[in-house]
Amino acid sequence: MYQRTVLVLFTFLFSLMAHAAVDLNSASSSELESVNGIGPSKAAAIVDYRSKNGAFKSVDDLDKVPGFGSVTMEKVRKELTVGASKAVAAKPEKIVKEVKK
Repeated sequence: MYQRTVLVLFTFLFSLMAHAAVDLNSASSSELESVNGIGPSKAAAIVDYRSKNGAFKSVDDLDKVPGFGSVTMEKVRKELTVGASKAVAAKPEKIVKEVKK
């Protein structure tokens, strides 16, 4: 029973990480490509724009990047962020310790 509980907890934690927003200011091209609607050319355009113009102040700044129109913006907006996410996932070690109690 204990192993099953731990397995369920780890599966839940990893599923949360899989749905985490991608940070426009720190993501690599391959990380940007993981966003539905951003392929290799758009990811390269984001990285190029960021290196020439500095950090994005908001996700809305993405419309300044060549190749991003309103349709693409609406498609990718929910999967992107700028800066650190406000929600921080609990560390797996802490959850395992709590389950043991």
